Amino acid sequence: MKKKIGILGSTGSIGKTLIKILKKNKKKFQILLLTSNKNYKTLLQQANELKAENIIITDKACYYKALQINKNRKINIYNNFNHISKILKNKKLDYSMSSIMGLEGLMPTLKLIRFTKQIAIANKEALICGWSLIKFQLKKYKTEFLPVDSEHFSIWFALKNNNEYIKRIYLTASGGPFADLKLSKFEKITVNQALNHPNWKMGKKISIDSATMMNKVFEVIEAKNIFDLNYDKIKILIHPKSYIHGIVQFENGMCKIIAHDTNMEIPIFNTINDKKLNKIYFKDLRIDILNNLSFQEADIKKFPLIKVLKILPRNHSLFETVLVSANDYIVNLFLHGKISYNEISKKLLEVINFKEFKRYKKIKPKKIKDITNLDRLVRLKIKTKSI
Repeated sequence: MKKKIGILGSTGSIGKTLIKILKKNKKKFQILLLTSNKNYKTLLQQANELKAENIIITDKACYYKALQINKNRKINIYNNFNHISKILKNKKLDYSMSSIMGLEGLMPTLKLIRFTKQIAIANKEALICGWSLIKFQLKKYKTEFLPVDSEHFSIWFALKNNNEYIKRIYLTASGGPFADLKLSKFEKITVNQALNHPNWKMGKKISIDSATMMNKVFEVIEAKNIFDLNYDKIKILIHPKSYIHGIVQFENGMCKIIAHDTNMEIPIFNTINDKKLNKIYFKDLRIDILNNLSFQEADIKKFPLIKVLKILPRNHSLFETVLVSANDYIVNLFLHGKISYNEISKKLLEVINFKEFKRYKKIKPKKIKDITNLDRLVRLKIKTKSI
């Protein structure tokens, strides 16, 4: 029997990687749902190649363009995520992927959970801001959650849902483009330099977050949520070659180290976890890298945003939304040349210490509107205070 598949955000980098794997195994999958915001041409191409039955295009103009192109074809086209319940009524996906970027991905992720046996989530903002909502839905509908980020997948793979006797987990960070740059030169860092990640090809926003180490701070929050650990059990290690993705140290003195190439096909392929899949060629073990791992502690002078971890509340709260929204707004200022690179960390640390935001450390989100309303409020506050 074919596995039923759905992908939220199939035209993004994670979605395309999954599509690449599915195309090599067409006879083993039935694609019930693919979605995109504006990239309707790629979405239609994916749907035709994989014989997808339904697609959702959320941008209205692009939705109507897709209808014109698809006049005489058999693909069902919808224009918003409210149709998920109609599309999947009386059906159950075997595996789904949520890879829509930003807080926009939270609502469709929550809608999809009830209709799938497994859900792989690559949406950082959803896992950081909406974890309590996601966790409730997962439990309610008995849906298995699979992490997709290479670091979290590696830790999950090492633990296999057994997180007893953990002494500490280590998430590795490449250090981005400025790991070896002298601190005195940070004042003159340009946007193009910050976007030039040495190991990964990523979007602009996440590339800046990698350079400032904010991305790793977010991953620590995700790890705390996913593995139900206290922050003091999660550490960051700089590992420029990005070959080791996670280390688990147990109280019995044993350690598990997960290594793989900088290739997102590896964690995505393994989340599907089907022995009948056509194998994908992956490189042999890199002994040359293992002989020179070059681990080091993160330099807080170069990466001051690591300080954020010391002020985060122990329990999941709305304060994480403050952090995500403020960072998004401030990084956008840098990308548009309105502030310097060094000002990213200075302004973010200033904003999250605003008196009016501290109260959110004690408030847990109860519904999506709590998160989206706060997101708007944070952006408005920053704008009005001319940060």
